[in-house]
Amino acid sequence: MGVHAFKPKAGETTEKITINLGVVDLGQIDLLVQEGFYSNRTDLIKTAIRNQLAAHADVIRETVIRKTFILGLQHYSRQDLEALQASGERLQIHVVGLASIATDVPPELAKATIDSLVVLGAFHASAAVKAALADRIR
Repeated sequence: MGVHAFKPKAGETTEKITINLGVVDLGQIDLLVQEGFYSNRTDLIKTAIRNQLAAHADVIRETVIRKTFILGLQHYSRQDLEALQASGERLQIHVVGLASIATDVPPELAKATIDSLVVLGAFHASAAVKAALADRIR
């Protein structure tokens, strides 16, 4: 089971969010784009979010450690879960970033090996696995 540093790169998985802004804020963003400070609205919004995350990096780091989260990408393959099942171990998954379960993992195997799942970010798994773990996702 690998943990990978999370830094969005071209072509890497992203999640879409929707925000509502007041017309004055939106107008100011458009003005900065028009003046060449940012290439588009999304560029400004991503930059603002990254700046806020950087400003709070110490709090994020301390919370991740205190709550025993994995920060980044965590992928579970069928082989990983079968090995856990064979050893009698069970997982408590706590991820800030992306947790994913391979598409070939049957729902029964996921249910037999995963006790709890807390993901702050995104969780990718088949619909059947998500349904099987629905009572364990927090």
